[in-house]
Amino acid sequence: MNLITNRQTVCDVLMKHGKKDRNIIALCSDSRGSASLAPFAKALPGQFVELGIAEQNIVSVAAGLASCGKRPFVASPACFLSARSMEQVKVDVAYSNTNVKLIGISGGVSYGALGMTHHSTQDIASMASIPGMRVYLPSDRFQTAALFEHLIKDDTAAYIRIGRNAVADVYSDNIPFVFNKATMIRDGADITIIACGEMVSAAKDAGEALFRHGISARVIDMYCVKPVDRAAVEKAAKETRAIITIEEHVAIGGMGSIVSQIVGSKSPIPVINMTLPDSPVISGTSKEVFDYYDLNASGVVKTALEMVGNV
Repeated sequence: MNLITNRQTVCDVLMKHGKKDRNIIALCSDSRGSASLAPFAKALPGQFVELGIAEQNIVSVAAGLASCGKRPFVASPACFLSARSMEQVKVDVAYSNTNVKLIGISGGVSYGALGMTHHSTQDIASMASIPGMRVYLPSDRFQTAALFEHLIKDDTAAYIRIGRNAVADVYSDNIPFVFNKATMIRDGADITIIACGEMVSAAKDAGEALFRHGISARVIDMYCVKPVDRAAVEKAAKETRAIITIEEHVAIGGMGSIVSQIVGSKSPIPVINMTLPDSPVISGTSKEVFDYYDLNASGVVKTALEMVGNV
């Protein structure tokens, strides 16, 4: 069982490159513990900026640093970074074309019992709607490391949602990662399951379970929500009979919405979006929330069996 969180992996990558490049700066909003960036702050104090609980200011400060040639990485709770700071992200980062990487920590329903005030179930919609802002949701520690190895070298703004808890490994050290291209975890001809973030593990398990039911399921990890891999979606729509999307987000404006728009305009086939509801989510651990709303492998299997029987 994996005990290494994705946020710890982010710290490891930033520290590795930060020791070689003094322009790499980590910024926190009283969140170094939640972001697992305490080791970075201790090892590289001259490259760490603590803003306190000031999520709007942290984005503007990072944009200023970027305009001076620094490479800032902002780590702040996703619920605040994607909502409270939206104007600063829109104007100071995206519109001003500053190279700021925004790491939304404890994303989705990671904060569990704290409820809707601390859930970030609209962050894909808010961040992806901003011109010039990329959006990524890595699925495990290996993909997180591979993603940040690319992001640390490029010069374009991005929002990356990172969960709070350790998640099951989807990949291994030899991860088949291509930047800005979806990863096909398994091929199939009957139905396609497209997932992002922590839902990828459930989609992978569902694909294996469906095989035992005699259903050939293609499973796609769409970690790159924006820019979405249109080719992978269009190919799935042409080669399989139906598509299921699953994400830790509300239906409106999420990854499923993006996929549905592509499918509807190119090769219309049935699409079901498995999401969180358009209402305050129950309080509980991530697993309890996922199970309550059937955002798990068994829920995907049930949905797939119903879809295949009707198409």
